[in-house]
Amino acid sequence: MIIDKGDKMALTTKCGQAVKVRLEINPKARRLILRLDRRTNEFVAVAPSKHSLPEAAAFAEERVDWMAAQLSEMPDLRRVAEGGVLPIRGVAVEISLDGPGRRAVLETHGSAPRLRVPGAPETVGKRVTRFLKAEALRDLNASVQTYCALLGVRMRRIAVKDTRSRWGSCTSEGVLSFSWRLIMAPPRVLNYVAAHECAHLLEMNHSRAFWSHVETCHPDWKTDRAWLRQNGAELHAFRF
Repeated sequence: MIIDKGDKMALTTKCGQAVKVRLEINPKARRLILRLDRRTNEFVAVAPSKHSLPEAAAFAEERVDWMAAQLSEMPDLRRVAEGGVLPIRGVAVEISLDGPGRRAVLETHGSAPRLRVPGAPETVGKRVTRFLKAEALRDLNASVQTYCALLGVRMRRIAVKDTRSRWGSCTSEGVLSFSWRLIMAPPRVLNYVAAHECAHLLEMNHSRAFWSHVETCHPDWKTDRAWLRQNGAELHAFRF
């Protein structure tokens, strides 16, 4: 059988549980890798080249029970829709389909915060995503400007994306990228990730000097890093 990138495997554990695995190629990979795609709750077997795809498939098959155990710990996927609830800045917000204009509006007064979304039910996901991206970019801009001033550095620009494996990244050109899903976390967690990437403008590594810069910006970074490690999967569970 010819195995190619993008192919999907349906593996079965000893107990009969099905596990889906997608095969991918990454020339930068130095070895075979298994990672969980949080957006689809399926595993990806990564090979350095097309030639090693069969090895990646065998690698995944040998570890099917481990993958099943990992999946059992993942939260259920949640579809964003009218009447649903999602966190915004760490606070549970109900989605209502009664927006007064063309854009979603967050109402925080009263006992039950609401995100009022205009338009038809089938557009709720897109409109909520647009709102969350804009709010994330605004909060991240404020944090990054503050931390860049503290560290005496400059960034080139900020981008927000729906990244799968990283909450943030920094290029050697000074471009900072973040997951817009950080806007769903408590503000202190978003601030930690912003501090982390600003510190990379000085140190493109995770040395002691790097963590010293992070602490200058965000002294309680260990607590907020732990929150993200423990709760990050919940943020990726929402489907828009």
